[in-house]
Amino acid sequence: MSQDPARVSVRILDRDYVIACAHEERPALLDAAEYLNGRMREVRDSGKVVGLDRIAVMVALNMANELLQLRGRDTRSAVETGDKLRSLRERIETALGHSQPLEL
Repeated sequence: MSQDPARVSVRILDRDYVIACAHEERPALLDAAEYLNGRMREVRDSGKVVGLDRIAVMVALNMANELLQLRGRDTRSAVETGDKLRSLRERIETALGHSQPLEL
């Protein structure tokens, strides 16, 4: 039996928003809202950007940039790990190729 979504109230830059989400996603939503609120407050308090819409866009762009950098870093890490594994496999195969087979 499926449950109705939870209605979660979050406060971002002194404005309340009610968001529906699955009950098990509530803690993650609250964490995300708290993080977003902090980032938006930083931009607002810097005094360089005025207006809620502009602050939201600046924070969204910064967060998107960070996400893309992390994805790039993960991709590079996966490629490096694959390269290391191939090198190790080749070294093992070379070492096993030069050894005598075990007699049982």
